[in-house]
Amino acid sequence: MLEMRIPSHQLRDLLKLYFIMGSQNTDKDPRFVLEEAIQGGITLFQFREKGEGAKTGGEKEELARSLMQLCRNHGIPFIVNDDIDLAIAIDADGVHVGQDDEDVAAVRERIGDKILGVSAHTLKEVEEAIEDGADYLGIGPIFPTGTKPDAKKPQGDTLIRAVRKEKIDIPIVGIGGITAENASFVIQSGADGISLISAISQAASPKESSKQLLERIMVPLAQNK
Repeated sequence: MLEMRIPSHQLRDLLKLYFIMGSQNTDKDPRFVLEEAIQGGITLFQFREKGEGAKTGGEKEELARSLMQLCRNHGIPFIVNDDIDLAIAIDADGVHVGQDDEDVAAVRERIGDKILGVSAHTLKEVEEAIEDGADYLGIGPIFPTGTKPDAKKPQGDTLIRAVRKEKIDIPIVGIGGITAENASFVIQSGADGISLISAISQAASPKESSKQLLERIMVPLAQNK
């Protein structure tokens, strides 16, 4: 459990390879997928049990607790998507909310110093999220994605570059359609990391996929420093 707001430099390191998954994102046991992804080098995990076929109630909490224990065993922070009540109940390390979820300032009030990530799609949303207490921003979709049916139109690296041009120094993770082939592009645009679902959750080997993704971003990350 965090006892103070996480420093930006530490969060930047954690955002490098940010894996997001719920049971609906894989045909395998999500525990197996997460364990493999951890072995492959992921640095942060978000539990996103949302959409068609997602678990609810006690089943959702049970899965969350088991995945969180896996993360705790390996020192990986565990973030809950949107469900603030669940995050508080299980003492998760943080939450991530979108523009259509609970008010960011209200979420910050509820979770105290835990990690707070916010999805942003415009400079105005970026500025408001920072003012309301966001620790990092999820910006995208960078590329087309089939994982989220309600995803907005892909915007490429336009917003990431705009944020950096404005000298806004908040940690940023890019999201949406990211693969090993295009991962370095996201980092070169100014992001501190990449977040993805299917490139790992649906991979034949989540471990090997995670390793490959991490390898692809290490050189541009070093160049950004």
